[in-house]
Amino acid sequence: MITNPFIINGEIPTEYFCDRKKESQNIVQMLTNGENICLMSPRRMGKSKLIQFCYAQEPLCSDYYCFYIDIYHTTSLREFTYTFGKQVFNTLKTKSQKMMLMFAQALRSVNANLGFDAVTNLPKFSLSLGDVRNPEYTLDEIFSALEQADKPCIVCFDEFQQIANYPEKNVEALLRGHIQHLGNANFVFSGSSRHLLTEMFQSYAHPFYNSTSMLVLRPIELQEYIAFATYWFGQFSKKIEPSVIEQAYRIMGSNTYYVQKTLHELFEQTDKGESCSIELLPIIIEGMVEEQSDGYRQLLSLLPDRHKEVLFAIAVEGEAEKVMGQQFIRRHSLASASAVQAAIKKLLEMDLITMNEGKYSVPDVVFRMYLQRLGG
Repeated sequence: MITNPFIINGEIPTEYFCDRKKESQNIVQMLTNGENICLMSPRRMGKSKLIQFCYAQEPLCSDYYCFYIDIYHTTSLREFTYTFGKQVFNTLKTKSQKMMLMFAQALRSVNANLGFDAVTNLPKFSLSLGDVRNPEYTLDEIFSALEQADKPCIVCFDEFQQIANYPEKNVEALLRGHIQHLGNANFVFSGSSRHLLTEMFQSYAHPFYNSTSMLVLRPIELQEYIAFATYWFGQFSKKIEPSVIEQAYRIMGSNTYYVQKTLHELFEQTDKGESCSIELLPIIIEGMVEEQSDGYRQLLSLLPDRHKEVLFAIAVEGEAEKVMGQQFIRRHSLASASAVQAAIKKLLEMDLITMNEGKYSVPDVVFRMYLQRLGG
């Protein structure tokens, strides 16, 4: 039973999903028409939730096998292949025993065993990372199994830009070689690093050049949040003024996750029959910054001083431009234009900053607040 309609963890039922009507209809239509998609947006803008929401819509939920593969924490082709295979099996065991058995038997190159859990009596596929001895062969088996499935397949690789960091240098070409020959599967390549994904899919020098439709996920409009939040507060006999929602939206930079989390906390701290107080906002936001501060401190401890200096400078400015110029360098007491350039390159690779129309910013709004407080 839902006690807070502003859900921040797990799957979100359709009625509690704010807007994204046009985006979800577009994605479902493109996939059912046989297109591959590259979906880009900053982190925590709701890409993963949107894909999972689309998977729950007709006809995808009935007529397709839909797989969601998060590869953000993978560091090699072997880990990618292990994660891919494991997730395909875990999805199939809830959808089709016939397909699950076919898939398990198709993976001849791994030392894995198919059995049943003694407690739940559900199928169990004992595949470990060490079982993947030759990832290229195993990958070929996974794609071949998808091609032979009795329904068309949709595969989403989330944070797909991660493959650019693998030590193997042929991963893009290897995956493209498989994907271009599949007639029974379509793909969503989702990610948060706009510059890496743009290079992968729009640079002639890369194997995936011009192979997908490009979609950029924009923030949900303020008026949609106002209608959504006031309705659900009312459904639980609570009230919230549009001005409170607008201020939360502005402070959080229209970031989907952080707006949702702020509304979640505002709802939680408003009693039934009461109206949400705007005085709660700074308390909630301070709590978010404090909640993340240990992780942020650990992250900063791993950065060289000159990278940290540039990161602080960009955060303090909010949106920084002409970062290699003397005015910016002097204003923030930075070492040199070449040092700033090197730091910018590394910070972009780590997704700690983003660049749009020549302006650099820290996309994680709570991290930006944390840096701004430290940087004065």
